[in-house]
Formats: sequence, C-alpha cells, structure tokens
Amino acid sequence: MKMTDSLEKSFNKQITLEFEASIVYRQLAIEMEDMDLPGMAAWLRHQADEEIVHANKFIDHLSDRGNHPVIGNVPAAKLKVTSVQDCFASALSHESRVSEAIRELYREADSAGDLDSRPLLTWFLSEQVEEEATVDEILGRIKLIDNDGPGLLRLDDEMATRPVATTENTGGA
Repeated sequence: MKMTDSLEKSFNKQITLEFEASIVYRQLAIEMEDMDLPGMAAWLRHQADEEIVHANKFIDHLSDRGNHPVIGNVPAAKLKVTSVQDCFASALSHESRVSEAIRELYREADSAGDLDSRPLLTWFLSEQVEEEATVDEILGRIKLIDNDGPGLLRLDDEMATRPVATTENTGGA
C-alpha cells in the first residue's frame, strides 16, 4: 500500500506545485482587483481555493497510504500583468505546467507499477483538461473583446456568478 520513497517525493513535489498554483491565482486575482474587475477577481480567487483542494487530495492520498506528505518551498508569484489578457494568458500557462507535471507523475506511477495511484491521477488528468479548456475559452473571449470596456464589464459580471466552494477535499478521487 505504501508507495516508494521516489514516488512519495514526486507526489510531494506535486503538492507544492498545487500550492504554488493557488498563490499564482491569488496574485492574478489581486491584479484584477486593481483593475476594478471584481467578477474576474472573484473567479480567480475561487481558482486559488480549488488549487488548495487539489493539494489536499494529494495530501490525503499520501496519508491514506502510510506515506508522509510534505509541502516544499512555495515560490512567490512573480507575474507581470498589464492587461486582462496578460492575466488569463498567465493562468493558462500555469495550468499547462500543472497538466504536464500530472502527466509526468502518472507516467512515473505507471512505471513503478503503482496501481493505487491510478484513480487519483486519472481524475486529475480529466480535471486538467477541463481547467485548461475553461481558461482557454475565457482567454479567447477576452481576445474577441479586445479591450472593449463594455465587453470586459459584461464578462466580468458573468464571471462573478461562479458558485463558491470549500477548500476541503469533498471527494471525487
């Protein structure tokens, strides 16, 4: 049931990356708040909270298997955001990075014959497809708007309607 030390280390690296993603999203939310776009800021804060849920899923998986979860050093978000488009391009870039890390973790677990990690990692693979598609769609809409004030405000209002969730692991895998 317990995973190898090497795989445990890789899972801990993913935990740290999920917390980094949370910080990135929180910083992007601050940037949107500074641009007076509260709906986008709220959407990004929700994403930040969701990344903590993701970290908790990995933490629970390690703990449940008798391994020791460890949060590594989480770097500060160093982002240069000068527009709404920059903000969501940064979000998409980070989601792509997380997706590749999860694919690599899946490959490593598969190579180690760790069947117990498959359900969790398969859930994350599907989740990342959804995450990237959602941010890519938002970015596409922002590009269509092309800094049109009323269009940005309409999108901001729409994004404010996202339901609020908890940062606790509520199941799923």
